[in-house]
Amino acid sequence: MPWRRRDASDLSATDLVLPEERLGWGRTIGLGMQHVVAMFGATFLVPIITGFPPSTTLLFSGLGTILFLLVTGNRLPSYLGSSFAFLAPVGAATAMGGQGFALAGIVLVGALLAIVGLVVHLAGTRWITALMPPVVSGTIVALIGFNLAPAAKTNFEADPLLSVITLGAIVLTAVLFRGLLGRLAILVGVVVGYVVAAFQQKIDWDAIWSQPLVGLPDFQTPSFDPALLPSLLLFVPVVLPLIAENLGHVKGVGQLIDRDLDPLAGRALMADGGATVLAGLFGGSATTTYGENIGVMSATRVFSTAAYWVAAITAILLGLSPVVGALIFAVPAGVLGGVTTALYGLIGIIGVRIWIENRVDFSVPKHQFAAGVGLIVAIANYTLTAGELVFEGIVLGTVATLVIYHLMGALERLRGGRDGAVREDHAPPAAV
Repeated sequence: MPWRRRDASDLSATDLVLPEERLGWGRTIGLGMQHVVAMFGATFLVPIITGFPPSTTLLFSGLGTILFLLVTGNRLPSYLGSSFAFLAPVGAATAMGGQGFALAGIVLVGALLAIVGLVVHLAGTRWITALMPPVVSGTIVALIGFNLAPAAKTNFEADPLLSVITLGAIVLTAVLFRGLLGRLAILVGVVVGYVVAAFQQKIDWDAIWSQPLVGLPDFQTPSFDPALLPSLLLFVPVVLPLIAENLGHVKGVGQLIDRDLDPLAGRALMADGGATVLAGLFGGSATTTYGENIGVMSATRVFSTAAYWVAAITAILLGLSPVVGALIFAVPAGVLGGVTTALYGLIGIIGVRIWIENRVDFSVPKHQFAAGVGLIVAIANYTLTAGELVFEGIVLGTVATLVIYHLMGALERLRGGRDGAVREDHAPPAAV
């Protein structure tokens, strides 16, 4: 800051507005609010599903975005919205020790992510690629989404008709519309379901309008119960998809603006980790970078970080309105049923997409077993109890995937490779 001003009239259809540039403030404010709309549908769903205060989540989403922009030197445009990777461990932790215990898990993951970011900043990202090649990272992302299938079913069964209407609106929006509206299919589905529920008199308007227009959200601090601390291990696997999401964001933005942003990867991880710790300390949902916002940048060709400062400030202002939080929290269970059915499935498919885009060769046994066993363990929600410790599907599936992949790889190398040759995960397309 300050940003170099670009005159919109001088821009061609192929020109980019780079992170250190901005359009006039009128257009910049409009673009910033567009980013808020893009992230809004997904971001407010996390606190609704987990029972956290939506206003608190919005407030720390905005504050986390400002922290991210500062730590990355205002060179990497990004909005930090709520992370869906935390849904399963937060639900389990809340059942065990309440929301305070779940917040402790969020703080733990944020701290671990910040430490990973520091290591990446000092040593680079090659060690992450070795630990978590595409077959492993894709499996971990997929199993997090598919493990949540029973939760989606529970929401759906609460009001099947409203769930079908909401799900139908999401699917039709994604199919019939292009551009920003098509990317906002989840938000459109929520709005349609909300309106239908209002006509069915399933919304308690008195509880909404009784809230003040301006006020502080509800804050809550984490609880570190010594008896439950070992159970925080169920949060550790969440670090892996967060690493993948942030590194993917750095790569994606770099490709779009034709810059090598890899030197900022460590800063991005540290910033997201710090934002997650900040949110967890006061009752907000954990944060992550958002693909929806990359879509907006790609469509508008405007990568100015000034727009993200506007988006962050807008989210903070929304978080300081209890009425907005009450409106969000009043979303009926039937609407959530339709949304979570689509959303959890999409999270799973993102993992499959990682396999496809990286051309993972599933004729290789270590790929087959690592992915197959990990998915089954997570989807069936295998449970292992050791004393007072309980490890469930996501933890066990992640461990199974990592152990099987690296153990089989080590055994292959000891015997000289499979069929005389070891296939590499990152081999050129022709070799694959």
